[in-house]
Amino acid sequence: MADSSHLPDPDRLARLRIVLVGAQHPGNIGAAARAMKVMGLDDLVLVAPERYPDPEATSRASGAEDILSEARVVSTLEEALADTALAIATSARSRRTEWPLVDVRAAATRAVAASVDGPAAIVFGRERAGLNNTELERCQLHLQIPANPDYSSLNLAAAVQVVAYELRVAAGAEIVPAPSHEPVTGADMEGLFGQLQGVLEASGFLDPKEPMLLMTRLRRLFYRAAPDRIETNILRGALRSLDPRGSTNRRGGDTPGD
Repeated sequence: MADSSHLPDPDRLARLRIVLVGAQHPGNIGAAARAMKVMGLDDLVLVAPERYPDPEATSRASGAEDILSEARVVSTLEEALADTALAIATSARSRRTEWPLVDVRAAATRAVAASVDGPAAIVFGRERAGLNNTELERCQLHLQIPANPDYSSLNLAAAVQVVAYELRVAAGAEIVPAPSHEPVTGADMEGLFGQLQGVLEASGFLDPKEPMLLMTRLRRLFYRAAPDRIETNILRGALRSLDPRGSTNRRGGDTPGD
């Protein structure tokens, strides 16, 4: 008899999201939906797919048509991640700016733990080129699937299957409770970054014509620090007070918490 104590918690699985950005082949969308259903996942978000809906997606779903019918289609990655507590990007290539990188098993564990505070998303890129640098910077962590270094290219749906399996395993494991804090959503962090960039440009510290990697490095810094809601509000309040454009330009953010 199977040990039911290690079965995945359905509530945990429900808070795990698969995001496909710019999927180019509808068959891969259907196959990804099938991979998700096999592992008990049902939250699929499609960002600007090239061909969807499409009969080939339905055909390749092969019994997972309900995942497709409930899938959300959005225009931008920001929309897909606006309510998330954690977003993890898949990337097969090394980047100029190093980013916190974990393997797929560690990524699944982190995603399940973060899902206590809100949806946790794993983000997959286009079949031919993956995620671009701007999209990668929208995610707190990057993951890579260990593969044959001589032939490491995984089909999109196959990559989703590997990740979905690890998410299912992680959802059945015991989780050590994290310290209590108010979670910060993806939209909250984008608001902070937008306000920070505006103040830095207005002060002359950041030249918008030659931004270099300043905002990329600041994103990495804040993701590593993982501020909670009160800390984020304090930061936004401080930025408003320092904004050289004056009070009429100090937009966004909540009143700093106690």
